[in-house]
Amino acid sequence: MAAVPTLARRIAWSGVRPLCHWPLAWGRGAQQRPGLLLAPCRAFSNNKILVELDESSGVAMMKFKSPPVNSLSLDFLTEFCISLEKLENDRTCRGVIFASAVPKIFSSGLDITEMCGKSTEHYAEFWRAVQEMWLRLYGSNMVTVAAVNGSSPAGGCLIALSCDYRIMVENPKFIIGLNEAQLGIVAPFWFKDTFVNVVGHRIAERSLQLGSLHRAPEALKFGLVDELVPEEKLQEKAMAVMAQWLALPDHARQLTKSMMRKAVLDRLVAHREEDIQNFISFISKESIQKSLRMYMEMLKNKKG
Repeated sequence: MAAVPTLARRIAWSGVRPLCHWPLAWGRGAQQRPGLLLAPCRAFSNNKILVELDESSGVAMMKFKSPPVNSLSLDFLTEFCISLEKLENDRTCRGVIFASAVPKIFSSGLDITEMCGKSTEHYAEFWRAVQEMWLRLYGSNMVTVAAVNGSSPAGGCLIALSCDYRIMVENPKFIIGLNEAQLGIVAPFWFKDTFVNVVGHRIAERSLQLGSLHRAPEALKFGLVDELVPEEKLQEKAMAVMAQWLALPDHARQLTKSMMRKAVLDRLVAHREEDIQNFISFISKESIQKSLRMYMEMLKNKKG
């Protein structure tokens, strides 16, 4: 899939850092293992995304660092797409683990400020970036593991759903789900298709209609995540899962993944412009704008 020109113009890579320690640590209690040797590790950091690639294992860590809640703004989505593209083009990289550098939150989902009070041109650019993020991640040839170390509603849940495997911290306070209906927004068909492919039609239908957010144990029960682990074990488990998937020949795994996902990806590609126009038409409605303004005001009052 070709990169969107406007995305490519919005951000530049910062370069390569020296050797660093591996495995990477995140979350409370994560510590460097004693006696761990230095591994060749290239790091490139933008304002909202940090990527570190361990060349010896072929595994990259992509950490979201856009406080307070890693919302999917246009800038975040741009950095995400270009970061993923760079890894796809790096022959030494075979897998990516996604995690958050912000405590207690994986990603809060789409940035509502990008969808409220803006021009139709802005809405189009924003929605194209959302599409591009999903197309690149869901269609990635690399092994993708979501290490969900915090709550992950809406678009954050979509990122996790789009990965090959999902591991969530065993914390009953953490929630995950596609809760767009709670905001008066309808999840687009490709959100729905991704959800159905993971949890099945009935659970997806009920969850989408109710805008449900599932606590970690319930998410495991429904198959929304594959495993729950204590926070201090998340890194170890993510690396173990990645090693298991990378033990297979890449070509066989990649072709199988493409076979399973191609129809869903092709559906958006075929209707991409129509989907953008549908989004603009829907989000521009005064009733929807009013709902979004009320939601932002509620968030503002909570912070106050």
